Amino acid sequence: MVEEVIAEDGAKPVKTKVGHSLIKDKMAETNAIFGGEHSAHYYFRDFWGADNGMLAAMHVLAEYGSQDLVLSKFAKQYNPYFLSGEINSTVSDVPAAKERIKSAFADRASFDEFDGITATNDQELGKPAEAGSWWWFNVRSSNTEPLLRLNVEASTEAKMIQIRDEVLNLIQQKA
Repeated sequence: MVEEVIAEDGAKPVKTKVGHSLIKDKMAETNAIFGGEHSAHYYFRDFWGADNGMLAAMHVLAEYGSQDLVLSKFAKQYNPYFLSGEINSTVSDVPAAKERIKSAFADRASFDEFDGITATNDQELGKPAEAGSWWWFNVRSSNTEPLLRLNVEASTEAKMIQIRDEVLNLIQQKA
């Protein structure tokens, strides 16, 4: 959803690995005006690149104030998909867990390993995603803790739960 909103507003989304210093470095390199991550860290060029949730909230409130919508409808337009939220798992053998995931999803998804494993069931495979079954997930190692972090997003709640539970089972399996 983030990339969609950025593109709709005529800007260019830039991918970077997760982490405060990595995001700030990429913002400086690309002269980005804003950066953020799923863990609710928001960085603003005009605020010295600082992480500032209050400034982010003020921007959201300003946008809300410019629209004639009740809050639930305002929020829904920016959150049309179903999200798992970030789920942390302690794993003793991270490479084995990642291999189990890639193997289990090899025939159903395309993979990007820019920052962990991102799997997407999209048209890149030459097979259009079935109606109501669009999803993606990312599993990555924490930069600061001995954890694997999982985020899942899907077009339906049932699909998000199915993919979330399947990936968590693969993460938590013993080798």
